[in-house]
Amino acid sequence: MRIGIGIDTGGTCTDAVAYDLDAKKLLAKGKALTTHSCLEVGIGKALDTLPQELIAQAERVALSTTLATNACLEDMGSRCRLVIFGQTEEMVRHLKIDEKYGIPLNHVLCVDTHGSADGLRIDVPDWDEFFSKHSAWLSDAEVLACSELYSASNGAPCEKAFKKLTVEKLGVKSICASELTDEINVIARGATAMLNARLLPIINDFISAILHDLEKRGCKASISVVRSDGSMMNAASTLDKPVETILSGPAASVLAGEAFYDGENYLTVDMGGTTTDVSVVIGGKPTPAQGGIRLGHWRTVVQGVFAAPFALGGDTHIWMDDRTKTLSLGVRRVKSLCSTAVEWPEIKDMLRRIVNVERKHINRFPLHEVIYLQHRPERTEMYNSYERRLLAALEDGPMLLEDLESRAGLDIYDFSMERLESEGIIMRCGLTPTDFMHIKGDYNGYDREASVLAARYLLAALGREDTEEELLKLCDEVYETVEERMYCNLVHVLLRQLYPGQFEDGLDPQMEMLIRRTWQTRNSPKHPFLCQQFETGMALVGVGAPIHIFLPEVARALGARCILSENHDVANALGALQAKLNATVRVGINQMLKDGAIFYVAHLPDGAVRYDHFSDAVEAAKKAAAKKAVEEARKRGAVGELVPEVRVNRTMVRDEQSGRNLPIGTVVEAEITQRA
Repeated sequence: MRIGIGIDTGGTCTDAVAYDLDAKKLLAKGKALTTHSCLEVGIGKALDTLPQELIAQAERVALSTTLATNACLEDMGSRCRLVIFGQTEEMVRHLKIDEKYGIPLNHVLCVDTHGSADGLRIDVPDWDEFFSKHSAWLSDAEVLACSELYSASNGAPCEKAFKKLTVEKLGVKSICASELTDEINVIARGATAMLNARLLPIINDFISAILHDLEKRGCKASISVVRSDGSMMNAASTLDKPVETILSGPAASVLAGEAFYDGENYLTVDMGGTTTDVSVVIGGKPTPAQGGIRLGHWRTVVQGVFAAPFALGGDTHIWMDDRTKTLSLGVRRVKSLCSTAVEWPEIKDMLRRIVNVERKHINRFPLHEVIYLQHRPERTEMYNSYERRLLAALEDGPMLLEDLESRAGLDIYDFSMERLESEGIIMRCGLTPTDFMHIKGDYNGYDREASVLAARYLLAALGREDTEEELLKLCDEVYETVEERMYCNLVHVLLRQLYPGQFEDGLDPQMEMLIRRTWQTRNSPKHPFLCQQFETGMALVGVGAPIHIFLPEVARALGARCILSENHDVANALGALQAKLNATVRVGINQMLKDGAIFYVAHLPDGAVRYDHFSDAVEAAKKAAAKKAVEEARKRGAVGELVPEVRVNRTMVRDEQSGRNLPIGTVVEAEITQRA
């Protein structure tokens, strides 16, 4: 019996399974809270639930995670600056790179180099002058990223030199876009490199925690991580290219969905702690992300399964909208108060204190919420005096927001914690769907009393009576709000698949209103003037611990079949064990004409090379692509003899005058696939 261990670390919980790889049978499963301040603690507690002899015997450990997904959606990560070679500031502003690609304009430096598109003419800046002028700006970053125009053609000389020199001159690591992708779009490549740089510490903590825990248990199994396209890579590759895990969780849920449902057309709906991720399977095949993955405000060139993540999970922030004085569902993850009270029982005394205070007016500020220090920054000088004052106060433990002024001397109405939250330095704890699941009794893993106390404060803030009846009514409203957001986003996904041109960039306010109305009137008699309803023939395959609570009603509203496996709560950990290794390398060949002579340029990994004969260019491209594919497969963990499958794809266009098919471009592709 070959044993595999699957681990999925999400924003809220870490799941672990022991699996018989030969019999394809689940042997054991367990779950624990993800501990962001020290991931190893949560991972260790999840693995403690499994038979320890199975972990020691395991020959394979497969990982999936939504840590990178959540960081993108919540805009968290290391402080990064991006340098773009071959562009001007005027051009990037014209391209609106902040709106279209998620790149903050004040974090970008443009260097106007003048290489040629064919890659044969190379131009690099005066490096001494460059660093003399920009060292201070570059040194403010924890990690740097760079992207070079025409690097897919010229071998990226500026990127390579920049990476070497930033370490030598500044002691700062740099990420080159050319190491991540061979796509042409220099801005999208820059966004990908910048996102990779931001994710480095998040994924480093994850992999380090796994390795350290397994070492303590005597497990010497090989480790693989699910990439965004559903294939796998080893731990070393993951540490270098964390951006390739931005849809690791959704890709693993698609792999699990294949095991849960034998139909050909379905949506996997994966509800975790921070997001709900929706993927589409048509004809038994996952739909790929066209043109690269878009996640939050980031537009990348990372290839992966199509996934539409939206901010909805067990730890979604529930708060009072001060403008409307109504219940609202946020977009950022907070830690549930019921789980926080397990770690710090004293917060219940804090909550009792504010619940029992007579208040003469509704306070718009969420005084019942708690903050605590999640990570101690190494360079506190990078923060202002107010932020440093708060960090010092939190050294003594969690703090109610109401105590911000008394303990830290900060005005709760004027002080912003946004930067500290987005960088993962402090964590906010508040009311979440998980808290209301505890109040209703649908889940009882943590401390229900803390949830009840905070919900009673919210009732007071909403101007409602503090009674059991009102408390349960509030729970029902939260459930209804969660289901409505899930329904609206599923309808958007279906519309986007059916009409990609119209709905790819979102819904206009009128369409949003129409979708919401179809949900709100789903149980009402049909209106005599106009009946509106959305239905789908796609099944909904539920994944994730809380999905069984919310998906059935959403499926009923859509007239869809709801599929819930008995192991839906650990689906991603199971799905991670189904991934295989795949490495594909492409080399382009362009036909050129100069002075009446035709020649060919092969854009090899190390730079552009000119050939007089097409056959010579193809042979060089085949050798280079095959060699690079083997190198990439080895980096990702492939073992044994590797023989790439090499394909030559020639794009032709018909000339109407001559009636002949003329070549306009050639791509040589080398691919290696290996199942673990």
